[in-house]
Amino acid sequence: MKAIVLEEPFQLSLREVAEPAKAGRDEALARVKRVGICGTDLHAFGGNQNFFSYPRIMGHELAVEVLEIGDTDRPLDYTAGDQCCVIPYMNCGACVACRRGKSNCCADMQVLGVHIDGGMREQFTLPVDKLLRADGVPVEQLALVEMLCIGAHAAERARISDGDNALVIGAGPIGLATATFAKIAGADVMVMEMNEARLDFCAEALGIDKLIDAGKDPITQIQQLLGGELPTLVFDCTGSAGSMEAAFDYVAHGGSLVLVGHIKGDLSFSDPHFHSREMTLLASRNATPTDFARVIKCLQLGAINLDPWITHRAAPETIADAFPTWLDPATGVIKAMLSFDQLQ
Repeated sequence: MKAIVLEEPFQLSLREVAEPAKAGRDEALARVKRVGICGTDLHAFGGNQNFFSYPRIMGHELAVEVLEIGDTDRPLDYTAGDQCCVIPYMNCGACVACRRGKSNCCADMQVLGVHIDGGMREQFTLPVDKLLRADGVPVEQLALVEMLCIGAHAAERARISDGDNALVIGAGPIGLATATFAKIAGADVMVMEMNEARLDFCAEALGIDKLIDAGKDPITQIQQLLGGELPTLVFDCTGSAGSMEAAFDYVAHGGSLVLVGHIKGDLSFSDPHFHSREMTLLASRNATPTDFARVIKCLQLGAINLDPWITHRAAPETIADAFPTWLDPATGVIKAMLSFDQLQ
C-alpha cells in the first residue's frame, strides 16, 4: 500500500507501507479519497509545527469511503460504501476536558497526521465514532469540513452577538473559515492581511468589503472603518508571534481576543494595556462534534460556496514536487487538495 511520508523537514516521499489490519472492535476501515492540505501540514514540512515528530504520514482533513465496519454496539449513521468526513482528534474520553464535553482539547490528544500517522495513505483504520456521513456534500467539500470546523469553533468561543465588530487577522484557510462563521453568527466582519490577492479573495468569494492592509498602519485603517473605534472581537489566525502580540492593540475596551493560530514559543503583552481594557483572552483549539454537525448542515444547505477555495490539486505521484511551491505566497494557493482516486 502506498503512503506519502514526511521523512524530515522538506523531504516528502511516496513509499510502500504495510496494509492496515482488518477493522477491529469499534473500528472502521476507510479508503482515502481526498486530503486537504492544511497550514499544519505546511508548517510541519518547514519544520515549524507544534506537537510534531518525524517521520510522519500527514493528513487530517479527510474525505474517505467506508470499506468495512468491525463489531460495535455504537449507533452509526453510515454503512460500508458511504463517503464520510473524519473527526481527526483521537481523544481519551476520560480526562477532565473530555468529561466536560471539550474533547477538542483532551489532555492526551492525538491528532491524525500530527501526533500519530494520518490520512496521506490509501487506507487506514480509525474509531467508528470519528466518521460522519454528510449526504449531498461533494467529496472535495467533505475533505474541507475539518478546516471549516476550526473557524466555526473559534467563532463559537467568541460568543458573537449581533452588532459585534469582528476583525480576523490572516486570510489563510483558517482565517477564511473563521471570517465565514463570524459572519454567519451575525458579526460585522473585517479582514486584515498582507497579501493583496487574499484580500481580493475575501471580497470576491466571501463578500467581505472591509479589508485592511496589514503593512499600512492597521489601527488607522480599522478606526476609519469603525468611526474611530476598535473591534469588539479580534481573531488572530496567522500563527505569527509578531501578529499575535500586536493583536492586543486592536481590541476595544471590554472586547475579546481569540488566538486561533499557535506558535512554538512564548508570547508577551503589556499587562496595564490588557487590564485597562478588561480584555478577554481566549485560545481556540480544534473543534467539537457539535461544530462538525453545524458545518455539515451549513454545507448541506448551500450556505458556503467552497468552489473558489480549492485553487491547487495534486496526485500522490506529484505532491513531492508540488508541495514546496505551496509555501510560496506567489503561487496563489488558497487551498490545495490531494487526490488518491487515480493512484497508479
